[in-house]
Amino acid sequence: MIGASAALRWISKSPPDLDEVRQALENIVKQGQRTTDILENIRAMFKKDSQQAAPVNVNDLIGDVLELAQSEVRKQNVSVKTELTDRLPQVIGNRIQLQQVILNLMINALEAMTTTTEHKRTLCVKSAIQAPDTVLITVEDSGIGIDPENIERMFDALFTTKSNGMGMGLSICRSIIEAHNGRLWASADIHHGSVFHFALPIAITSAE
Repeated sequence: MIGASAALRWISKSPPDLDEVRQALENIVKQGQRTTDILENIRAMFKKDSQQAAPVNVNDLIGDVLELAQSEVRKQNVSVKTELTDRLPQVIGNRIQLQQVILNLMINALEAMTTTTEHKRTLCVKSAIQAPDTVLITVEDSGIGIDPENIERMFDALFTTKSNGMGMGLSICRSIIEAHNGRLWASADIHHGSVFHFALPIAITSAE
C-alpha cells in the first residue's frame, strides 16, 4: 500500500516528519473504512438484507472513488480525466453499492491498460443528464479494448478473460444497477480501449 510506504519513509527521516506521517496514516484509515463499508454492504446484499436507499449525488460518488483508487492510478502511471456535468440531478440508491460499481469499473479499466505502451494510458470518467429522466455515468479507458463477441458475455456470471479472475465483478455490477432500476452496458471505443456506461433514473423530489 502506497500510504503505508509513504508513512515509513517520513518516519525514517531524521528528524521524522510527523505531520506527513499523520496524513499518510489518516488516508490509510479512511481507505480502510471505505473498503469495510463496501464489503459489509455486499455481504448484506447477498443475505437479502434491506438496503437503505436515499438521494445520492453521483459526482460526489465519482470523486470519492477516484480518491480511493488514486494509489493504483499513480502506480500504473495513468492520466485521469473527468467530465462531470454541473448541478447533476440526484438519483435514489444505496451509496456504498453504487460506489462499488464505479470502483469495479475503474479497477477493470486500470487493469485493461496494464500492457498499454503504444499510447498514453488514460482513464476518463463522465457524468451527464440523459434525456428525459436519467443520469448517465461513463468510464472509458485506453487499454486493449473489448472483443465484440464478448461484449454481452462479459456480464455473465463466471465469464472472465482474466487468467486469475473469478468472473463475478461485472455480473454483480449489473445486478446492482438493475436493482436500482438502471441499466449497465459496454461498447468498444472506436480508436482503442473500452467504454462502460450505466444509467440510473433521476430522483423525483416533492417539488416536482
